[in-house]
Amino acid sequence: MRIAILAAGLTAVVGLSACGPAKDETAANAPAAPKYVGRSQTMYQGQELISKVDSGTISVGKNGALEMTVNGSVPAPGYKNPGFLKRILYAVPKDGIYEMDVVADKPAGGTSAPTPIEVKGAWDHPNDGVKGVRFISKDNSVVAMLPAK
Repeated sequence: MRIAILAAGLTAVVGLSACGPAKDETAANAPAAPKYVGRSQTMYQGQELISKVDSGTISVGKNGALEMTVNGSVPAPGYKNPGFLKRILYAVPKDGIYEMDVVADKPAGGTSAPTPIEVKGAWDHPNDGVKGVRFISKDNSVVAMLPAK
């Protein structure tokens, strides 16, 4: 009787092992999640990351502020108050690239249709040693470097 139970258990284990891919195979096929240095600030109610960043530029303004412009897309028309939220860093980035979340206020409702958006803003008192800014959205990030002096 004991041999019959062990044989049935072995058959069940072998049968179940062929049902799906192993966790190692699934993990190897999945893209690695991006690793960012900082963490997001608390967003206001209704505010969220834009869907995608297509391009970004930065330049030093007349008063020393960092002028930032991003072109991207949101999932639906009607997003308002686009802007930037500087990520909270625990240390100065070694590569001089700081991180900004690109956010906008989500509309109450509407149809789902990818819509282009342009976000402009300024970082009034940038830290010393800023070489570039990584603009972060839900799906991707883009790094914009300062022009060489």
